[in-house]
Amino acid sequence: MKIAFHGAARTVTGSKHLLTLDDGTTYLLDCGMFQGMGRQTDDMNREWGFDPASIDFLILSHAHIDHSGLIPKLFKDGFKGVIFCTPPTKELTSILLEDSAQIQESDARYSNKKRRLDHLPDLQPMYTANDARQVMKLFVHVDYDTWFRINDSVELMYTDAGHIIGSAAVHLRITENKTSKQLSFSGDVGRYHDMILRPPQTFSQADYLILESTYGDKLHGTEGETPKTLLGWIKRTCLEKKGKLIIPAFSLGRTQELLIALNELEQQKILPALEYFVDSPMSIEVTETVKKFPKYFNDAIQHTLLTDKDPFAFEGLHYIKTAEESKTLNYLNRPCVIISASGMADSGRVKHHISNNVENSHNTILMVGYAEPRSLAGRLKNGEREVSIFGVTHEVHAEIGSMTSMSAHGDYEDLMRFVSNQQTSELKQIFLVHGEYDVQQKFRQRLLDAGFPGVDIPERHAEFELS
Repeated sequence: MKIAFHGAARTVTGSKHLLTLDDGTTYLLDCGMFQGMGRQTDDMNREWGFDPASIDFLILSHAHIDHSGLIPKLFKDGFKGVIFCTPPTKELTSILLEDSAQIQESDARYSNKKRRLDHLPDLQPMYTANDARQVMKLFVHVDYDTWFRINDSVELMYTDAGHIIGSAAVHLRITENKTSKQLSFSGDVGRYHDMILRPPQTFSQADYLILESTYGDKLHGTEGETPKTLLGWIKRTCLEKKGKLIIPAFSLGRTQELLIALNELEQQKILPALEYFVDSPMSIEVTETVKKFPKYFNDAIQHTLLTDKDPFAFEGLHYIKTAEESKTLNYLNRPCVIISASGMADSGRVKHHISNNVENSHNTILMVGYAEPRSLAGRLKNGEREVSIFGVTHEVHAEIGSMTSMSAHGDYEDLMRFVSNQQTSELKQIFLVHGEYDVQQKFRQRLLDAGFPGVDIPERHAEFELS
């Protein structure tokens, strides 16, 4: 059998790993969208490196767009196979893909107005909302901790990865020539003391492991710091500077963690009496979906639920639904907190909020998760003093902050703990994916020092024979 890496290879986003068995059957692990790659992003998302119609099965680790975002395009380009995922992932992916399609259609309409003035041909979205709806008919959900037989050669089991609701590590038990091997793919590994979720589960011995490495060279702050640190930013920005605190946050995962932290501050009776806006229609839908799966919450949230029926709500919280309501926040001249998607600030309503607030020194833009260096969030985080937003150059006078304690990705200690139950003598090969190359090189050395043999860092489209 062979494995080829068509995305998230020496970069963080675009997860796509193609397994081909000796009998020609193909299994695509994730089908994610590249994000935050600057001008290359669109071209990278339109070029597969394989024939979508040739894929027999798609096995999805979780719903985040950098793992699921090209599924409708795969369908549009010829894929007609079966898509496996956990029950929460199926519901969340449906929400995220339709939202992604609507954004693409809107962006295309906006761009084409300008292109027509220049007598240029129209741009087409990679896929439409109808494509996103149609492909959901191919989804089949598989519960955690159960070996599910796909066919005579392959069984699938999911274990909880603790990254977002429904996230999973993928384990394939593959039988060829009367020999059985296990290939495991970590998906995105969560943290062992997450604010909301259960910790990542242990998993049976693998022969081959595809392992994410986003934070392979970093240690995060402890999760217990989050409410206290967030309170400090609210006080500094809204009470002392009398400004707005703008928080770019992905609608799935990070927004819910922020709401939990703010609720905790209210429970302690120390949450400042301000207006807190969640400006993302999708965040509302996602939050309601997350609430439907309380059995995946950790013990702390289970305990909170005994006395607080809705740990995602608190005094002063407002959900913004319409574009008109969102625009009115630009004219709000009093201190407030605005949580809005996307987390990398390259799309969505938060891009408008940054555009309208980044030149005011009273305001703060607070990053609470990973941002590709070329994304708007990444450029702000890296200290650029001028940024272009919607073709307009803005001087950066707002304070730029960061909270590393909120990352949903495990740091290198979490990643090492994730692989700690694997016997180094039996694990033939590790492939590092989902990481910047310099980070991956450092993490590779850490794995080698721990006794793991054969740690590779594949380039995009690289293919390996698994003996």
